[in-house]
Amino acid sequence: MITGKYPELRLRRNRKYSWARKLIQENTLSPSDFILPIFLIDGSNKKESISSMPGVYRYTINRLSQIVDRAIKNGIPMVALFPKTKNNLKNEIGSESLNENNLVCRAIIEIKKRYKNQIGIMCDVALDPYTSHGHDGLIKNNYVQNDETIKILIKQSLLQAKMGCDVIAPSDMMDGRIGKIRKALDKSNYQNVQILSYAAKYASSFYGPFRDAVGSKGSLKGDK
Repeated sequence: MITGKYPELRLRRNRKYSWARKLIQENTLSPSDFILPIFLIDGSNKKESISSMPGVYRYTINRLSQIVDRAIKNGIPMVALFPKTKNNLKNEIGSESLNENNLVCRAIIEIKKRYKNQIGIMCDVALDPYTSHGHDGLIKNNYVQNDETIKILIKQSLLQAKMGCDVIAPSDMMDGRIGKIRKALDKSNYQNVQILSYAAKYASSFYGPFRDAVGSKGSLKGDK
């Protein structure tokens, strides 16, 4: 708490030199504080621009090394994988999320094979990249079904852990899914796989580009 007032209190004294600012600054950021998102597409030797994210691209798996190499060189400790699933692989229940040969699974295997544990891998757990309607869960009577969705999210989490994912990152916002995923991971001997939950989602334009990047934005209808 800052007490006092001018002229007895002169905050510029603390800002005068860089060494003084370093001593009192509240927060500092370094490459160790960041996670690099990587957006994936099918195919070979492709680099695809994302209109809502200028300077950010989707990459095919055989081009991942050029991104991961730079991440390691710059001291970034972890990458997060986000797939853009082909429309013909999407359906109402997002079954492609459970395919051992989907984009995310293949990318996990490739990164672990090439880099071992030089860099961590985080994987998004949600159904919106895989559903034809673009929502994070199963829909019945125009309403997202919480408990039925969790059953699929558990299977998705176990599959990603099996492939070598280090951090499971549920972004689906289903009530109760963190505890159930944790229990399922522990029961299947994945006690060392971590969970980083997205704590909240807002009606914010910051989320729009990510939905655009994974190809779910155009599928959404009604309230978003």
